[in-house]
Amino acid sequence: MKIAIIGTAHPFRGGIAHFNERLSKELFDTNNSVKIYNFTVQYPQFLFPGKTQFTNDNKPSELSIERCINSINPINWWIVGKKIKKENYDLVIIPFWLPLMGPSLATIARIIKKKSSSTSILSIAHNVTPHEPRVGDRWFTNYFVKAMDGFVVMTKKVMNDLKSFDPNKTTILTPHPIYDDYGQAINTLTALNQLNLSPDYKYLLFFGLVRDYKGLDLLLKALALVNINNLKLIIAGEFYTNKSIYEDLINELELKDKIIMYDNYIPNSMVASLFSACDMVVQPYKTATQSGVTQIAYHFEKPMVVTDVGGLKEMCPDGQVGYVVKPNETEISKAILAFYNNKAAETMINNIKEIKKKYSWSIFIEKLFSLKDKINNGH
Repeated sequence: MKIAIIGTAHPFRGGIAHFNERLSKELFDTNNSVKIYNFTVQYPQFLFPGKTQFTNDNKPSELSIERCINSINPINWWIVGKKIKKENYDLVIIPFWLPLMGPSLATIARIIKKKSSSTSILSIAHNVTPHEPRVGDRWFTNYFVKAMDGFVVMTKKVMNDLKSFDPNKTTILTPHPIYDDYGQAINTLTALNQLNLSPDYKYLLFFGLVRDYKGLDLLLKALALVNINNLKLIIAGEFYTNKSIYEDLINELELKDKIIMYDNYIPNSMVASLFSACDMVVQPYKTATQSGVTQIAYHFEKPMVVTDVGGLKEMCPDGQVGYVVKPNETEISKAILAFYNNKAAETMINNIKEIKKKYSWSIFIEKLFSLKDKINNGH
């Protein structure tokens, strides 16, 4: 099958770019022709909260990536739409994660479909309702939703959000697949040595970009309640919010000696060391849809604490692979204590090894293609 993915990829960084690249690789490995149409301008720099939009990681050598989309130039959308239309793709996949991208991506999709194109245009919806709302979000999202033939969603939360825009849009629910392209887990002592961390301590991991909705403040307060002397928290991710708020909280709670902070964007080469060094991954989110961090934890077979928001609990069977708790510091601290006091690691790791089998990329691709067939058959 001849397939195009329209969305962010290398040299841009972040979870959506990573997802698109891993999806492209899976499609390529299953004998499809795949090309990613990437951005030249993704976000205007003044709207970007981080230090840089770009990664220092090497471009995936086997992927075909063309940078051609300017997210804020309507003339460019018309040019790119005509260009992709001429290629006569069997399937165009357009990930959706932010309403701001709605106008550019939906306009390109409409141009591709103009005059009864035979191309199927499907979206993988990572989010429909944004974590941090802005004026115009609903209009942008509605414009995008109406341009798609169908949607793949990865949690019931996103499915319900999508129905608020179009209850009749053909949709398939299938879980977020595992991120299995960071290399294999390594020995804990080796990982600690690579990170220059002492083996005399136990380590929790908070991983990913720090934004207010991700609840790092709740985790810091929970850590202050946990009476385990040799426990430390690794915070690994660039701050996309006011870092001083969290530094002040660390000082106020007298946690400075319990925190290891890597406050930059984490390169792919460092991920295996971080996950292999920790005992458990904590996602104390205040709002969520699904999380790629959960799927990295599954790959490295790490138990987790997640909060009962959005679709997080759908990916983390409570008491089996981790704990699902209310988004407050008391409940988070109780889960951390239960994990260590009950010596739950071995049982949970064995459960993870079994449960993660259902989160394969092959299952995801099968569901994606079944959605295309369903639409082509008029359902």
